Amino acid sequence: MESQLMRAIVVILALAGMSAGQGSRTFTGIITDSECSTADHSHMRMGPTDAECVAACISEHGGTYVLFDGKTVYALSNQKTPEKFAARKVTITGTLDVKGRAIHVDSIRPAQ
Repeated sequence: MESQLMRAIVVILALAGMSAGQGSRTFTGIITDSECSTADHSHMRMGPTDAECVAACISEHGGTYVLFDGKTVYALSNQKTPEKFAARKVTITGTLDVKGRAIHVDSIRPAQ
């Protein structure tokens, strides 16, 4: 219950920093979790695959889904849709907050 509350707080804080005037754009990177935010799961290895590590960090450690583009880690407003893309390269369409650290997600699809 506490981890769900923490997840909700993280998402609310990410959304609070959004700028209503910015337009939608695309971001490409790996869906990972806030515990293994650079998509390097070797130090946690919470499962035999990276996707299982992401799922375990979310469910067991209260992590949140994030996007890592190779340089920057972005918080994601949508915490349900990324579940099916765990550890996969995706393209997200959305609006970046003013500080450039959170994406208000409009859509997520596999990267081409």
